[in-house]
Amino acid sequence: MVGMLAAFIIFSFLGINQAQAALLHGYESVQTGATGNGTIRVQAGQDIRFMVEFQNTGAKAWTRGGSEFVSIYTYEPKYRTSIFEDESWYGSDQPARLEEERVAPGGKGHIYFTFDAPEKTGVYREVFWLAAENTAWIPGGQFAVVIEVVAEAETPTPTATVEPAPEAIADPATEGLSAMLLLRSAKTVTARGGEAVSFRVGIKNTGTKTWGKRQIRLPDISLASSEADTYHTSWSSATQLAVNDNGTVAPGALDFIDFTFSAPRTQGAHVVRYQLAVDDVKVPDFYIDIPVEVTSNAPEVIKAPTRPGAEPNVQASYKYDAPLMLRVGVLIVDEETDWEVDISCATDWELRDINNALLGELPAGKSVSAFYKNGRYHFDRGQGLEQSTYALRFVPKVPNAVCTVENFDRRVTRDYTHADNTFRNVLELHYNDYKDRTWLINELPMDYYLKGLGETSNISHLEYQKALVTAARTYATYHWQRNTKRAKEFFHVTAYADDQVYRGYGQEARSPRIVQSVDESRGQIVTYNGELALTPYFSRTDGRTRDWSEVWNGQVDWLKSVACPCDKSKGYALWGHGVGMSATEALCMANNGDLYEDILKYFYQGIELERYWK
Repeated sequence: MVGMLAAFIIFSFLGINQAQAALLHGYESVQTGATGNGTIRVQAGQDIRFMVEFQNTGAKAWTRGGSEFVSIYTYEPKYRTSIFEDESWYGSDQPARLEEERVAPGGKGHIYFTFDAPEKTGVYREVFWLAAENTAWIPGGQFAVVIEVVAEAETPTPTATVEPAPEAIADPATEGLSAMLLLRSAKTVTARGGEAVSFRVGIKNTGTKTWGKRQIRLPDISLASSEADTYHTSWSSATQLAVNDNGTVAPGALDFIDFTFSAPRTQGAHVVRYQLAVDDVKVPDFYIDIPVEVTSNAPEVIKAPTRPGAEPNVQASYKYDAPLMLRVGVLIVDEETDWEVDISCATDWELRDINNALLGELPAGKSVSAFYKNGRYHFDRGQGLEQSTYALRFVPKVPNAVCTVENFDRRVTRDYTHADNTFRNVLELHYNDYKDRTWLINELPMDYYLKGLGETSNISHLEYQKALVTAARTYATYHWQRNTKRAKEFFHVTAYADDQVYRGYGQEARSPRIVQSVDESRGQIVTYNGELALTPYFSRTDGRTRDWSEVWNGQVDWLKSVACPCDKSKGYALWGHGVGMSATEALCMANNGDLYEDILKYFYQGIELERYWK
């Protein structure tokens, strides 16, 4: 898909991801239907026609032709060749284009294509994504199809005979009330603890009574696994999330309801449950269960104590003698690298365990493969497979030299522009039973970590870069001091957007202006009343930032709503959580002559800048 790849390179260069790009171009969608509700059965070796329907919820019309024609591509991974490919497909990774010549905003579009089943029976799952050619993937356009391939036409499973249950006493208030959940904006939500989650459901009236006012409420009995108060300030009451009294919903019709809830506040897997009420009567036996994976505890960790050994020296001129040594989770070792890592370093290097025991000395360029299995760390340094009880460390003899993960290439597995598989200083292979997974962790000085961040492009304004770098330094220092967020996985932050995007030495090498911004703001941290402040930032606003209390509840004195006139003048929609510094507004301020200190003090009110190390 040359056009889409070219667009990806351009947007990556400008520091814009594809979801942002789609929204900037007016593309957005919601799936409103599919053959078999996304589950189909087909005989081995035969083919079956499939339809998927989307509503155009963006601002731009979709077209079948032209340079931005709308189609679907295979996904997970992108552009794969599907075993269900049919000769009628537009391409081996592109089943079909939009059926309609044009779909206006608010209208519905359809894509029809054929699955050609393999000879091997079984249950398969195929993932696709709606795309605007030469532009980006369309948000809301990912969908999966479950396909059961059977050996021959099967007869329905006989129905077992059961004794009828005692007849229940009918409730006149609920008579004729019945509903079915057909659509949801996401099957599973991933969010930080306490983060505001916007959600949409499509509910079909399967009863005999016409619906008037529809309400999404808390159920009388909550799921035991929910463990959460999901209240959000948008709710109309402590138990009512949303009300839709726009018209009526006849039997057989579909109703869409939007609402917002706060993600559970503790890290882990949760299920939140809500219920539909019609004209103040709850629909019996109907629940909206939403799986939520909470990636980190709610930001009440803002009050968490500094961990032992991380306290700053309040009497000294500088709080710390040197840049802090940060531990960054850069790679989950899984099928992407065949469950192992193959590592070499640019200088002579050593293989050690976390107790500092020497396991081997290697020359520059010599690689060692290693993996974790069955309670042991296995490694091969050219003398056969050896074992260690303890986590492995790959340590260059020259501090901050570059090491390479030879069997990890983002261009191959993630369709990135760069391999980004090189990292300064120490790499560590470490399994944790908390999440039952193995991470490759990069341990390096804070300054080098900041130089490898991919949060902005090299060409952006230097004052904006320094503002962003200072906020990022403060964020990382905060989690280094507290070590509450990722402690159970043995590092401080990940290399991904749920913390800060870090790409390692490759980003540093191609971003000399970002390196300059790190050096010119060296050691500077945002503080409030003499204490380190948490400094969230995000992509853009709809004209103002959000008060902390609007998104995560509670009060944080330096995180108050401020106006963003540049964002407003450009007609942007909110992209991100909205708390703290808006990247697009901060860039506009820098382009208009504001210094980075002024930018930071605008978004984080009442703060000061302190230099924590020399």
